[in-house]
Order: sequence, then structure tokens, then C-alpha cells
Amino acid sequence: MATSTFPIFAPRFRFGAHMPVAGGLHKAVTEGYKIGSDTVQIFTSSPRQWNAAPLVAQAIRAFRRAVEKTGLYPLIAHDSYLINLATQKPDLLEKSRLAFKEEMLRAESLGLDYLVTHMGAHTGAGAEAGMARLSESLDWLHAELPDVRVRVALETTAGQGTALGGDFAHFAQIVAAVKEKERVMACLDTCHIFVAGYDYRTPDLAATVLDDFDTQIGMNRLVCIHANDTDKPCGSHSDRHAHIGDGEIGYNGFAAFFAQLRTYPNLPETVAVVVETPETETMVAENVYRIKQLGTA
Repeated sequence: MATSTFPIFAPRFRFGAHMPVAGGLHKAVTEGYKIGSDTVQIFTSSPRQWNAAPLVAQAIRAFRRAVEKTGLYPLIAHDSYLINLATQKPDLLEKSRLAFKEEMLRAESLGLDYLVTHMGAHTGAGAEAGMARLSESLDWLHAELPDVRVRVALETTAGQGTALGGDFAHFAQIVAAVKEKERVMACLDTCHIFVAGYDYRTPDLAATVLDDFDTQIGMNRLVCIHANDTDKPCGSHSDRHAHIGDGEIGYNGFAAFFAQLRTYPNLPETVAVVVETPETETMVAENVYRIKQLGTA
């Protein structure tokens, strides 16, 4: 009997989109379901403001009912863009930690699975200092919220300026210093790693990049993929999203990436694949459709 060339373990990718919450958080779930999403990502408050109004019981109930009716999972939030857990500035650090603590509490009250955050920026202090401060911030948050179920997913970045996360080795060093390592997961952004210099547009290139990710970070931590194309070249460090297949990565690039990714037996049972191209509803639906086709081919 011929030996199958297919991987023994095939993770169940769940495809969806980052959805707007106009009209209520529950709308993100119901509208996401309408366009064919299996998973959803949201902001639980404005990503460009420090202060967020507490979630009222009615909004929480409506969100949870929508999740129960649609069956969407995993459920993901992205934190505020203002938060910098790696900063060396005492005032900003305190503000960021308290804001992120509130983000975790809101995510927990909604029953979300993961809270995605950028790793922050060292703002001139050097990557080593930034990574040490981020690890300290995560330890502080975990100590403040010992019983919170939602886990933090650190997102890869484009490596622009003094931002951490443009190198897989940053993640490895941060997690190595965190006490409760099981509470720290990973979110890989396909646009970000590409413009950070990781080219995966052929099967051989994809194997090299993903092997490096597995070595440095561990596929067992990969719970979320932000699936975005880009109109910027590899290594440009410019974070500009484009519609799936329409940019520098292209259809062949995504196909190579997912074909190789499916061969890793240590992936979690469920990996959320989320598109972040918030244009018209029609284009969001089109992007979800495209990534489903490429991710399951």
C-alpha cells in the first residue's frame, strides 16, 4: 500500500475577519457570520483612546447570545494601539499596564479566548531593554489577574522603527523570561513578517521561514494568524495591508504558506485565521472567501 503524502495531523483552521462593532459588540458576531466567518476578532473599545466605558451587562449578554447562536470560535480581541508594555517611560508604562489590564477584564467578561497585542516599542532604549520590560509587564498582568482565562497573543510586527516583534527571536527571549509561559501565545501576521524580511512565497522559502518560527516560538503557541497581503516589498518594514492575492505576497505565496503550515503536527487543534482589510462589507467577505480557498487547498 502506498504511503500517503498528506500530513497525519491536519489542524482545523477557522477563517474569519476583524469586524466592526458599530451598533453593539454582538453585531460583529452576527455580521461576521453572515459573510461566512467561522471566527471573529474585535476591538472591545476604541483602539485610539485610553479611556473605555465599562461594558454593561446587557451588551455582554447580547454578545454571548450571538456567539451561542452562530457558533463562532475562537473569539479574539485586539488591544488599543496606544498601549506600550515595553516602554521605559514610567508614566506611559503605568498607563499601558492599567489599560491592558482593563482590556483583559473586558475580554474575560465577554468570554473571549485571546487578546492580541503588539509587543511594543523600546523607543531608543534598545531591544534588550524593551524585551525585558515587556516580560516584566506580562508577569505584572498575570499576577494582577491570576484567575483570568483569556490568554495574551503577542503579534509579530513589521519591525518598523523601535518596535519589537520583527524578529522571531524577540518572542523567544520574551517568553523565556515570563514566569507563566503557558499564558502567552502567538499571533503571526502574514503582512508583517513579509515586510520584516521573511519571504515565504515558494514552498522551500515557506519551509525555511516556518521552521524558524517553530524553533524560535513554537507552533504549539500559534493560535491566531492575521492573514493580510501587502503592497510593499519584502524587507521594507512598511505595514500596509492589501486584499488577499492582490499584493506582493499573492495567491501563490499564501498557498505555499498554508500548504507548509499544515505539515506541523504540533500546531494547536484550532488556529484562527483572520483577515484585517476593513474596506467595504463586500471586500471583507471576498477576503474571507479567498483565504478560505487558499488555506484549505
